[in-house]
Amino acid sequence: MGWKLMKHYYAYIMSNKSRTLYVGVTDDLENRVTQHKRGTFHGFTTKYHVTWLVWYEVFTDIREAIAAEKRIKGWTRAKKIELIEKMNPLWVDLAVCTAEPAEQKRPRNVILSEAKDLAISERPDPSLRSG
Repeated sequence: MGWKLMKHYYAYIMSNKSRTLYVGVTDDLENRVTQHKRGTFHGFTTKYHVTWLVWYEVFTDIREAIAAEKRIKGWTRAKKIELIEKMNPLWVDLAVCTAEPAEQKRPRNVILSEAKDLAISERPDPSLRSG
């Protein structure tokens, strides 16, 4: 009997400087965020330059991840923002290193520290909130 690694699934929210929101689901968050950042995941996020990962939740059952995505998509904008700000009050891009080549990746604690500093100066303007 061998080991079986548990598969992970993610419900996630992407945003941008004007706080346009996109809710999605994937089984490979790093790859999906990289696609959003590079503009290769065509559609809404490419059109509106939605490239910041601002919230995510991990699941072991794809049905739960899809249910979470659908539930969040049905929420009001205010409720989505409340969810984001519980995890990420500064709207920091939680995947600032995802699109970098592997040899350029820095330790996560350094990246999050730098991202928090950037978030203070680049915090989205609440008056630019879109529907």
